Amino acid sequence: MTIEDVCNQLHLSKWRIQRYLKKGFLRHHSSSIKPYLTQANKKSRLKWCVDMIERELLADPRFKDFYDFVIIDEKWFYLHQKSEKYYLLPEEDDPNRTCKNKNYIPRLMFLCVCARPRFRDGECIFNGKLGCFPLVTYEPAVRGNQRTGRVRGELVMKPITSITRDVIRDFMINKVLPAIRAKWPREDVGKSIFIQHDNAPSHLKLDDPVFCEAAKQDGFDIRLICQPPNSPDFNILDLGFFRAIQTIQYKKNAKTLEALVPTVQEAFMEYCPYKANRIFVTLQTVLKESIKVKGNNNYKIPHMQKQRLEREERLPLQITCEASLLDEALASLAASN
Repeated sequence: MTIEDVCNQLHLSKWRIQRYLKKGFLRHHSSSIKPYLTQANKKSRLKWCVDMIERELLADPRFKDFYDFVIIDEKWFYLHQKSEKYYLLPEEDDPNRTCKNKNYIPRLMFLCVCARPRFRDGECIFNGKLGCFPLVTYEPAVRGNQRTGRVRGELVMKPITSITRDVIRDFMINKVLPAIRAKWPREDVGKSIFIQHDNAPSHLKLDDPVFCEAAKQDGFDIRLICQPPNSPDFNILDLGFFRAIQTIQYKKNAKTLEALVPTVQEAFMEYCPYKANRIFVTLQTVLKESIKVKGNNNYKIPHMQKQRLEREERLPLQITCEASLLDEALASLAASN
């Protein structure tokens, strides 16, 4: 809806509507489509939120610090955007970008693996970036190409067109687990590590025997855990991390799919760990607000001024949850059983 539409509906001038907006009598609001939730979805979301609360101190319950969580998810990264803005000199020609169909912009899927960054005395000692793996294979070229300089037998990147459970299992065992073992803080080796993923059909079952056997190696205790259905807001990657690294990736302006792989991986590594840590704080506020609406997703994320709190060294590691709010959630879950 435009200001002109508002003027027509209220029979007021554009000047008066703008004055109302400036004085706060009216406000802008952009509404995005959210996943539809059934009653079962809301119940599972509420239970998840309650399970994320540490209840050792009954008088002061608070959300987990998520230091023992590894978040994974897949995302398509596109070679370029459908619409881009340029700043040109007056005599410069307008860029002419073409594509057979705007829905066929070249793209690659990546499996991103993140944990919560850790800090000591203001310095980052673990950035939480465990890996950003393109879902591709490399095969010898059947024939050469004079235009690109490719010779026969040279390894060529091939996107995996069908992401099946076997593909995900292979990446989990041969990419994700080795990355966790190599980069996980040494002081926490032996403690349980929970890999959180969504309920995509291609994802592994929690008791997948091949994965469970591989997850026990080298003294690690790594387990799978599924977030509630239709709940991308309970995943820090969907909550803000993906969008942030995609913005960095577009600035690098890769020209080919082969160049897109290192471009996305560089963007993944360049993203500031302090900003990533703020997303984990936002996640805890999302869980708290979801409890207030009984597992629904029609909440507003409160503004905490996290950057200022971080600058003043007052950014909380864990968000508190009032005991009365927790009691209401437990009562609601008990009533629905």
